[in-house]
Amino acid sequence: MTPTTPTAPQSRPRSLAVPLVAAMVLIAAACGDGGGGEADDRASAPAAESGAAALGGVCPETVTVQTSWLPNATSFGPLYALLGDDPEVDANRKRATAPLVVDGRDTGVSLELRAGGPAIGFSSTTAQMYADEDIDLGVAGGFDEIVQNSATKPTLAVLALLEKDPTMIYWDPETYPEFETIEDVGEAGTTVLYFGGDTYMEYLTGAGILDEDQVDGSFDGSPARFVAAGGKLASSGYAAEDPYMYEHEIDDWMKPVKGQLVYEAGYPLYGPSLVIRPERKDELAPCLEKLVPIVQRAQVDYLREPDATIATIVGIAEQYRGGDVLTEGIARYGIGEMKRLGIASDDAEGGDTTVGNFEPERVQRIIDIGEPLFAEQKKPIKDGLKPAGVVTNEFVDPAIGHGR
Repeated sequence: MTPTTPTAPQSRPRSLAVPLVAAMVLIAAACGDGGGGEADDRASAPAAESGAAALGGVCPETVTVQTSWLPNATSFGPLYALLGDDPEVDANRKRATAPLVVDGRDTGVSLELRAGGPAIGFSSTTAQMYADEDIDLGVAGGFDEIVQNSATKPTLAVLALLEKDPTMIYWDPETYPEFETIEDVGEAGTTVLYFGGDTYMEYLTGAGILDEDQVDGSFDGSPARFVAAGGKLASSGYAAEDPYMYEHEIDDWMKPVKGQLVYEAGYPLYGPSLVIRPERKDELAPCLEKLVPIVQRAQVDYLREPDATIATIVGIAEQYRGGDVLTEGIARYGIGEMKRLGIASDDAEGGDTTVGNFEPERVQRIIDIGEPLFAEQKKPIKDGLKPAGVVTNEFVDPAIGHGR
C-alpha cells in the first residue's frame, strides 16, 4: 500500500504495524466487556430526555463514523469514550456499536465506529465516505487529505480531534547523540524511511530540511529495517506510540529512540479531524450543533480520566485482531505524550483556549504549502481554495477547553 497523504496513526500503517516478534497479539486490560468502572456506570444510566445530551430526533438513529485506522487511543479516544457499556462488536467487518452516552446518560441514539485501514482495503476515509452513504461523519487521517481532495471529493472538517499531527522523524540517540531536530538529520545525510507519497516528506525536501537523495519511500511499517541497521537509519513514526514500543515492546531493541514532530519542522498540520460531506451540512446541522460539543467535552474528559476508555479501546482491538499492535502500555504512554507535546492541546500557537476549533490563518498556511505540492503530484486542489472551503467552527462551543 502506498498512501497519498501524511497522517496521524490511522490512515496508514503505523511503524508498529508489522512487529518483529512473530504472532504478537493485542493485549487487553479489560477484554470483551468494553471496560469497567465508569463505563459500567454510564451505560446502565437512564436515557437522557432533555438538555444538551439528548440527540434522539435530531441525529440519525445510529450515528455512523468511519475512522481512518484500527482502534487507536491517540486519535480516536474521545469517540470510543462515547460508546456505552458492552458494545456490539462485529469482528469480521471491524465495527463497534453501542448507545451513545454522555455523563452516564443514554442520549437516545447509537454510535457506530467503523475501523479503517486494512478493514476497508486501505481506502482513505474520504473515498469510503463517497462510496457508502450510510456514513454520517468520517475521521480524515491527515488534515492535508481534506485539502488534497477538495477538488474531487470535498469534505468539510467540523472538529479537530488533535491540535497537532503526531507524525515524527525519529533516530537512535546512541548512534546520533548530536541530533536534536529533523534539520540535524538532513545535515548529516542520514537515510530517512517513510511511506512513499506522504506529502509531509514533499514539504521537508522542498524546504531543504531533508535532501531528496536521503529519503527512502519504501518503508512498510515494520521496525525491522531500523533494528537491522542498528539505528543507523532515521524513520518516520508516531510520537505518541513508537518511542514506547521501541523501548518496551521490541525484543531486539528495548532502548529509547528520539525524534521531532514534523509539525515542529514547519508543517503545521492539525491531527485527524471529524469531517462531513458538504452537501449533508444542512441535513446534519441540528445534530452537529449538539454532537460536536459532546465530542469536545469527551476530548477534555479523556485526557483527564482515560482509564475506562483505554480498556474499551484495547478490548475492542483485541477482538478485531487486525495485525496491528495495541497494548495498554502504548495507550497510556500516548496520553502522556499528547499532553507533553501539545498534540491534544487547545493552544498550539498561543491565545486560543478552545479545544477542537480551527484557526483560519493556520489553515491558510496549510493550503499554501499543499497547493504546489499536490499540483506537482498531478492532484491539484480546488481553484481558489480558502479555509472556509475545508473547515467550519460554527458547531464548536468556544467555552470548552482543556483548561476549563
